[in-house]
Amino acid sequence: MSFSQLNVQQVEKVNSMLTQLHSQAMFNGVVLMANEGEPIYEKAFGIGNIQTNEALTLNSSFNLASISKQFVAMMSMILKEQGKIQFDDKVKKYISTFPYDKITIRQLLTHTSGLPEYFDLATRYNNTLDTLNNEKLVNLIANLKPELEFEPGNQWEYCNTGYVILATIIEKASGMDIEDFFDKYITQPLHLTDTFVYYLNMKSPLSNKTRRVYGFQRQNGKNKPNDLMRFDGVVGDGNIYSSAKDLLIWEQALYKAQLVSKATLQEAFRPVKLKNGQTYNYGFGWEIDKNEKVLSHTGSWVGFENYIERNIESKTTIIILSNSTNDTAIDLINSIVSNQKVKIPQTQIIKNIQLIDGTGTVARKADVRFIDDKIWEIGDLNAFENEPNTDGKGLVLAPGFIDSHSHHFSGLNKVPEAIPAVSQGITTIVIGQDGGSYPMDTLKKFFKKRPIAINIASYTGHSTLRSEVMGAKSLYRTAKESEVEQMKTILKKELEKGSLGLATGLEYESAFFSNRDEVLQLAQVVAENDGRYMSHIRSEDINLDDAIDEIIEIGRETKIPVQISHIKIAKKDQWGKSPELLVRLQKARAEGINITADCYPYDFWNSTLRVLFPNRDYTNLSSAEFAVNQLFDPEKSVLVRFAPNKSYAGKTITAIAHERGEKPAQTLMNLIAIAAEFEEKNPDYNEGIEAVMGKSMDETDVSNFLLWPHTNICSDGSPSGHPRGHGTFTRILGRYVREQKLMSLETAIYKMTGLSAENLGINDRGIISVGNYADLVLFNPETIIDKADINNGKALSIGIEKVWVNGQVVYQNQKSTGNYPGVLIKKQSKDE
Repeated sequence: MSFSQLNVQQVEKVNSMLTQLHSQAMFNGVVLMANEGEPIYEKAFGIGNIQTNEALTLNSSFNLASISKQFVAMMSMILKEQGKIQFDDKVKKYISTFPYDKITIRQLLTHTSGLPEYFDLATRYNNTLDTLNNEKLVNLIANLKPELEFEPGNQWEYCNTGYVILATIIEKASGMDIEDFFDKYITQPLHLTDTFVYYLNMKSPLSNKTRRVYGFQRQNGKNKPNDLMRFDGVVGDGNIYSSAKDLLIWEQALYKAQLVSKATLQEAFRPVKLKNGQTYNYGFGWEIDKNEKVLSHTGSWVGFENYIERNIESKTTIIILSNSTNDTAIDLINSIVSNQKVKIPQTQIIKNIQLIDGTGTVARKADVRFIDDKIWEIGDLNAFENEPNTDGKGLVLAPGFIDSHSHHFSGLNKVPEAIPAVSQGITTIVIGQDGGSYPMDTLKKFFKKRPIAINIASYTGHSTLRSEVMGAKSLYRTAKESEVEQMKTILKKELEKGSLGLATGLEYESAFFSNRDEVLQLAQVVAENDGRYMSHIRSEDINLDDAIDEIIEIGRETKIPVQISHIKIAKKDQWGKSPELLVRLQKARAEGINITADCYPYDFWNSTLRVLFPNRDYTNLSSAEFAVNQLFDPEKSVLVRFAPNKSYAGKTITAIAHERGEKPAQTLMNLIAIAAEFEEKNPDYNEGIEAVMGKSMDETDVSNFLLWPHTNICSDGSPSGHPRGHGTFTRILGRYVREQKLMSLETAIYKMTGLSAENLGINDRGIISVGNYADLVLFNPETIIDKADINNGKALSIGIEKVWVNGQVVYQNQKSTGNYPGVLIKKQSKDE
């Protein structure tokens, strides 16, 4: 970063910002800013030791962490000018057991050695009670001979190991302990009174007169130690302590070349040159900007977050030292002095609640605080001065509900408030279900164009892939191998862009004619890209056994998580067999297949009339009579939508049959034929031609599926039609929890949040946990209930008091707040 000299306005902004951060427990430390070596701002905030509450001062000595490296580099330069080392000497010259012949001192200084990080080695091979020191680390490397990350000098990769090795070389080349060499050749010549080396088990412990700052971390409203640990018997990569005052003296001394010659210093401030001729902006213990005008370094270890910057063109200096495990101030100060827009983090607190955190554990009394869009603290918290404060009035605070199978997206362009979803506590919907999806790029553009109130994640639809490759009119056949290959290519790109995985709607005609191999090949692509598989399986009635076998095989062959969408038994003579089906799924899990399900709390579904003909023989009267007798109840099944004759909407199939003077089976066939003719004559009609709410499930089976430990709750709902679009989650909490006592409140919440997130592979939502996004719902467990039914599918639930999405309130008092903080959630990789 390059800037002109610091001015009064910038200083005032920095002071105001730091004061606010400190008042909200986000900064504890010292800041010094100087022009040409003269401080124009220097101030200490907070304490240096949580045990004694000793106040910080400008002379308080902080662990510099990686800023220590510039001092170690200086000691190496001093030894070079004393003729005791050369930068291009091989390390093995000083450490005979060092197992790498080619690595030089220069490569240690510039992070181009290829050495692996010692933290990983020590964590794996050292006992937790064993304090690591330089000698032990050298021996560990000598014994293990770990493979280098790259050929020395070929690339740059930050490495703390190299500087610990440097410290060992300094001791061997000088014949002195590093703390003594440091004191004799750096602290004494510069008259640094607050600067010293300190590490665990050192031979000459600190005198009582030398006080160091201790690191700490604020955890759930309380300060906890976060200081030296078992790796801190080493020195070189850190464990040099200094104050802001001393660091300014040190930094100014570099202009005067008080310790080594200017020629040697210039080599330290020059970007390292790699073997391929390219350079990297790092010298000896200093990061270098692209113009080679600004030298800087961060230092982060245990509770310490530090930063030093020297602009050699404008002669300005910034020193930030902190000990509370929070680096917020560093970025904000850099933004201020760069004259960039600054956004100070904002906190808010919710008090007086019963917290159900989404893990299934018992409700507890707690407060929750979040910063901007993420949860920060949970516990017995005190509100900060002027902090926004929500009184929960003893109600339940839970994670925002995650709808793992949703069709609510269709209404968001016109109604971005997402009232059907947020009014029942949903904060995230997962789309791309039943085989139909939008490209990830389309969703990304949608969010840029139209902010919305809820989050969206998406699978890639199998039918969408088929349609793109095969053409919409060629879906009623098995795909050719070349077509499958094209689908695989498209799917891979979508997964790379953040799709959660592959979703199939194998019962629908657009995918029904695919064979099992086609689906397996696509699922294998998902496996190769760490995705998941979700399926509206090939049959929920006459071929249910075979459909279950198919999804189990996909899980077995690909070893990816597989989920049954809206699990159900839709054939009347199979009602009551949910225990047998669940045993089968549990056996698959015992085999190691990660198979799960989602379910909605209704005994009637919403789909097309065509699914009532499993053999796709829509003109076969016997099949129609089978549907009427086994697959749905025409007296209780309501036609939701019928574009050819809108007067039929809202009527049962039996009522329509009576109106037409037909038997229900004949009417069923005729409605399908009329709809097909309408579609052929109106190819651009895009509002949905027909849909039916089909009564075809047994309540006991529904309850059993809901109770299965691996079933999460979904709505399968849309903005209109089936009442599940407005009432699924509140129905669970009101009818199945409070009235029927089918499961505990905590279990129900888990099935709507933590389990849903787990089954979807989303690891930063669904649980009220520090660091997770602040998607939250406040509700009254005594009054919460769904109001939507077949006659009024859009009636709003009651009992949902307030809903937050990414830290912003989107719903309260049964209406939208007009905030649109929803984001597009993308698949997370294993290391995220």
